[in-house]
Amino acid sequence: MQLPELERISILRKKLGLTQTELAKKAGISQSLIARVEAGTVDPRYSKVGKIFKALDVSENSVITAKEIMTRGVVSVKTSDPLGQAIKKMKKHNVSQLPAFDGKTQAGSISEGVIMGQISKGTGIAAISTRKVKDYMEEPLPQVSPGADLNTLSSLLEHNKAVLIAEKGRVEGIVTKADLLKVVTG
Repeated sequence: MQLPELERISILRKKLGLTQTELAKKAGISQSLIARVEAGTVDPRYSKVGKIFKALDVSENSVITAKEIMTRGVVSVKTSDPLGQAIKKMKKHNVSQLPAFDGKTQAGSISEGVIMGQISKGTGIAAISTRKVKDYMEEPLPQVSPGADLNTLSSLLEHNKAVLIAEKGRVEGIVTKADLLKVVTG
């Protein structure tokens, strides 16, 4: 097996957003060896270099899934809840949208945009607070399995405020645009 040049280690590691410590852990070797190899001050054994490149290859080819980046414990409302309750939940949990459920089925979603739209139309705060979520709901949030990849999530988030992660009909988490940005920025 022909291994790439040792100079590629630093380039690949940085491209993947890994620290020397993270790469060392994945390769099962010491961080100091990674540092010395990258600095060119040591000529490591073939087996050690193989472990490093194997760890880099696994990282480069690994797919980040919805399960890895989702937020568990989805905050939601019932379609019969007063809008005021939805507003309080959004504020308390610092979220801008909530899925709305009718029993165990997602019937729609409510967002701060819809609420702000009502206020800008002149609807009084007292009136908004007492009306039901179902009266102002938007379309349900799309749902994907925990194994959905970043491409699928980003495509859905181009046209939706969030994506629910569900397995066997049970909602396990939620992914928002902010979650995707965390992955990009590390």
